[in-house]
Amino acid sequence: MTETLRDALTGMKEKAREMLPSEVGEVFFADQERAERVAERDKFAKTGSRMDDFTLPDAAGGDVTLSALVADGPAVLVFYRGGWCPYCNIALRAYQQELLPALKERGVPLVAISPQAPDGSLSTRETGELEYSVLSDVGNLVARGLGITFQPTEDVRAAMTAAGADLAERNGDGGWDLPHPSVLVVEPDRTIRFIDVHPDYTTRTEPGQVLEALAPRRMP
Repeated sequence: MTETLRDALTGMKEKAREMLPSEVGEVFFADQERAERVAERDKFAKTGSRMDDFTLPDAAGGDVTLSALVADGPAVLVFYRGGWCPYCNIALRAYQQELLPALKERGVPLVAISPQAPDGSLSTRETGELEYSVLSDVGNLVARGLGITFQPTEDVRAAMTAAGADLAERNGDGGWDLPHPSVLVVEPDRTIRFIDVHPDYTTRTEPGQVLEALAPRRMP
């Protein structure tokens, strides 16, 4: 049986329980549950809202605009925390294997966006052997405009630093803001057709959900 993205993420969570020091793991697992309860969902961008255009650097040193991505049709935007996040890497590889081929057939661009500096994006792209663009939203300007950013609590910051993920070093602006993992389908007029936000970062949008969102709409 083929392993699904959900299966792989669940396996990663179980592995983390075994590998992390108990005091660090307890903080992370409690935070995953807390994040679902306290997420400010009313601030998340909604289906039907319109995104501002943006220009972000990619891992290859060029610039990518939203207007160019949607010039010929819809585009898929994936917001992730960073290449230091194992759950993000699992999701990005799953999108490479299970989503990208179908998007190529439809002529739909796929990009991944994080607050890492461009060299961090390059490392993420090379390590994951990703064939789609990886963009740097330093300072979370685009993510903040979508209402999907947050700051980890003090105890989570300490646990992340202990686990080797000091965001003051990993994020491009030296800050600790992160985007909730999210996937959007954006129309040529920059209207959001689909948005799926995951305050619990151990869960992600399934490839099938994205393809369903891209399916031609039926007339009522």
